[in-house]
Amino acid sequence: MEDLVIRDADVVDGSGADSYRADVVVDAGRIVSIVKEAAAAGCQRPGAVRELDAEGLVLSPGFIDMHAHSDLALLRDPDHSAKAAQGVTLEVIGQDGLSYAPVDDRTLAEVRRAITGWNGYGDDIDFDWRSVGEYLDRLDRGIAVNAAYLVPQGTVRALVVGWEDRAATPGELDRMRRLVAEGLEQGAVGLSSGLTYTPGMYAPDGELTELCRVVAAYGGYYCPHHRSYGAGALAAYAEMIALTREAGCPLHLAHATMNFGVNRGRAPELLALLDRALDEGADITLDTYPYTPGCTTLAALLPGWASEGGPREVLARLADPAAAERIRHDLEVTGSDGCHGVPVEWETVEISGVTDPALGDLVGRTVRQAADLRGETPWATARELLLRDRLGTTVLQHVGHEENVRAIMRHRAHTGGSDGILRGSKPHPRAYGTFPRYLGHYVRESGVLTLEECVARLTGRPAARLRLPDRGLVREGYRADLVLFDPGAVAPGATFAEPRRLPEGIPYVLVDGRFVIEDGRRTDVLAGRAVRRTPV
Repeated sequence: MEDLVIRDADVVDGSGADSYRADVVVDAGRIVSIVKEAAAAGCQRPGAVRELDAEGLVLSPGFIDMHAHSDLALLRDPDHSAKAAQGVTLEVIGQDGLSYAPVDDRTLAEVRRAITGWNGYGDDIDFDWRSVGEYLDRLDRGIAVNAAYLVPQGTVRALVVGWEDRAATPGELDRMRRLVAEGLEQGAVGLSSGLTYTPGMYAPDGELTELCRVVAAYGGYYCPHHRSYGAGALAAYAEMIALTREAGCPLHLAHATMNFGVNRGRAPELLALLDRALDEGADITLDTYPYTPGCTTLAALLPGWASEGGPREVLARLADPAAAERIRHDLEVTGSDGCHGVPVEWETVEISGVTDPALGDLVGRTVRQAADLRGETPWATARELLLRDRLGTTVLQHVGHEENVRAIMRHRAHTGGSDGILRGSKPHPRAYGTFPRYLGHYVRESGVLTLEECVARLTGRPAARLRLPDRGLVREGYRADLVLFDPGAVAPGATFAEPRRLPEGIPYVLVDGRFVIEDGRRTDVLAGRAVRRTPV
């Protein structure tokens, strides 16, 4: 007898093809047979140790979150219902150029401080790894869902060059090439950058091109958070397209948005740029989250010069009145590179999380509201937050445009990613709601995508970008990473007011053929592992 037969499911297989009704048989973590209703007529139906009646449910491949920030959450929180309950069976981590491998002791301490707002400082984590391979081995001890890793270019630069704004020497560039190659050899699927974050933003195009040549040689892809999503957005997209074409490297554009007032209604210009490149033979995909506000750390808005030298130097400059005034001018008047070249509008910057509990009363307020409450200027409030919270404050930026979100979502290169930051008392609801929001709001309610189109963007297309030969489709022989959902009821529970509520209408999720969500509840199964790059 096989392990499991899922009976009478409406199969949406991840390819974009029309759905069909079938019995799907799972054994030893793989799909072993698919018996379509027409083929089953008059035949004995397959049996198994367990039968699951899927009448009225859609069976699809598990969703692939192409942009996740669960690098420590996977280790800290074995439950990880934030993603498992959404039907996510694979997350791509190591995003935006900053993560926890490869590192040495110095770099690890610096990175932990720099991205405290993303993942917490990690006091509850045993950092018993230094290389990419060791980190992936740590994931292999058992996690809630699978994870693939991108070598973070900013971390590599911090390890080799430091946090200084200067060109790498030839020797340093050679060492960075070797570190990227080693990470790919050890299982990473590509390279990420955060080109509005330090120290990655200090890398010139020539340096990035050389690293991308290494990525291309190993069959990986480059995933940049590029240099501007605001005033210079189109030029920044064009820069990444040109750079990767020169390097011969596939490109995946992270959280491909067109934000801030300067970009209202300009998504068609981005899509025309992408279409020209695709028609000329470029290999490009992108991901988006189905919401208008963005999410980052408050420190990320600072100008690049203020962050040179690492977190300790940032805090020293903030404490110095003259340097702090220069930072304020760049933020409020000039438009800092950290804020995408757009003067900050403090009424759009909502405080979503703090690491110092004494600052908790400010969470849920915009910086301007908090400043009014305290009877001071917005910059005075922001500066105090940065200093007292040791750069750990997370924020939402209400700067997006629904027409841009919908237009980019329809594009032929589109995939889904949550960009979900799980820390903070009031995180962005995309961390808990991205995938059910796609299925509920943008398929069932708005009709922006058909169900088959949407599932393909969340499963088959991401798996193809990751070069995974046995994931992302409902096919015989493929791994049984599967989700069953009610197409008439699936919806995010998470809202901006209550961002940690779990979704509705997703009663079953399987990772490697084992139920991580059963009857709508999290089991104790830890079937997830590191998903390593497929060798070329």
